[in-house]
Amino acid sequence: MTTESLYPFLHAGATDAATLLADVARSTREKVDEIGRLRKEVLDADAGALAACASAMADRFARGGRLYAFGNGGSSTDAMAVASLYVDPGPGHRPLPALALPSDVATLTALANDIGFEVVFARPLAAAGRAVDIAFGLSTSGGSANVLCGLAAACERGLLTVGLAGYAGGAMAEAADRGEIDHLFVMPSVSVHRIQEAQTTVYQVLWELVARALGRP
Repeated sequence: MTTESLYPFLHAGATDAATLLADVARSTREKVDEIGRLRKEVLDADAGALAACASAMADRFARGGRLYAFGNGGSSTDAMAVASLYVDPGPGHRPLPALALPSDVATLTALANDIGFEVVFARPLAAAGRAVDIAFGLSTSGGSANVLCGLAAACERGLLTVGLAGYAGGAMAEAADRGEIDHLFVMPSVSVHRIQEAQTTVYQVLWELVARALGRP
């Protein structure tokens, strides 16, 4: 995606500084309004589902479970943020065991090189995942093959599976229909930026609800 598609007024030819700054301010307000509407839409549609998912996650943590988060690209960064949120939630909050699979670069690159990139999340989950654990997969498109394989492997081992997707859910929605994803939250947007911003809100809300369910120290 180019800056021209995001900010067409920057490429519209010569203009005075005041007009340009006004256009930037207008574009910023539009984007803020857009993510606000998307977050409200997701909340209105999934408030009850978020509460149910958090309750199921809290139950796994209470029984000694660990959360495994994974995704590609920007979603790999979000996976690391998810794991960090549970492991190091800040003063006054209870830390919980979590691991971001993309952080294990040695295992990820070995599997990608020796076997194939589609198994980089499935193999670690198959090797270490327990039925008491949680698999948390993120995909902007909802169609990331290795995220789907990871969730399928987790499902086979009895892990609680949670997915975050964008657009209309893609292949992750189909996996949820097959029972391979216990809790799927779809950000109904075609903008990668808005999807990832809304996903950030969803996993922050889930953490907050899990912390409440478990009781804060």
